Amino acid sequence: MTAIPILDVQRLTKTYRTGAGELNVLKEISFSLPQGATCAILGPSGSGKTTLLGLCAGLDRPTSGSVLLNGDPLADMDEDERARVRNQHVGFVFQNFQLIPTLTALENVTVPMELRGDRAARALGLELLQRVGLGDRVAHYPTQLSGGEQQRVALARAFINRPKILFADEPTGNLDAETSSGIIDIMMELNRSAGTALVLVTHDPDVAGLTGRTIRLRSGEAV
Repeated sequence: MTAIPILDVQRLTKTYRTGAGELNVLKEISFSLPQGATCAILGPSGSGKTTLLGLCAGLDRPTSGSVLLNGDPLADMDEDERARVRNQHVGFVFQNFQLIPTLTALENVTVPMELRGDRAARALGLELLQRVGLGDRVAHYPTQLSGGEQQRVALARAFINRPKILFADEPTGNLDAETSSGIIDIMMELNRSAGTALVLVTHDPDVAGLTGRTIRLRSGEAV
C-alpha cells in the first residue's frame, strides 16, 4: 500500500480581482510531496512563491484547484478546521522571525505546546534550544538576541509540536550570508532527525539545491 503524500497539490490557481481586471498570481500548479521529502519553491520576487506556500498551508483559499494536506482536503474546511490541521501537522518559519517580544526564548518556543496543555513543553523546549545552540540563552528576550539567534528560536518553536511538514518562507532573507548558512544547516538537520517534510521558499539556487526537488516559478507558472 502506497503511503499518502503529506502534500498533494493539483492545478492550483489564484486570481485576484483588481480595478484593472483580473490578476493571475498562480496558474495551474501541480506537485506532490511524499512524507519526509524536501522541496524548494524557487523564483524571483513576485513570481508567486509566498502565495503558493500560503495556499499549501491552508492560510488562504485558491480560486481553483485542490490541496490535500496529510490526506485532508483543505478546500472542504472552514477556517477553524484548517487551523486545527495546521496545529496538528504543520510547523512554520518566516523571514521576520515572528517572536513574541514579551516572552523569553524558552517561552516563545513552548507557546505551541502550552496552548495544547502539554506538560512536557518546558523539557522539550530546553532540549530544542540546546540543539540549535542556544542552551545558554533560554531566559533572553528577542531584543537581547541577534537576528540569527532569533531565527534559531523560531526554528526550535517550529519543531516543538513534532510537525509532519515544515513550511519555511525565505527563512534567511533578513540575515547575512554566514549566518544564513548556519541557519539552513540547523534547519536541514532538525528536519532529517525528525523525519519532517520541508517546503522551502527561496530565491537562492544554492539553498534550493540542498532539497530533494525544486519547483521553479516565473510569473505564477511552473517552468
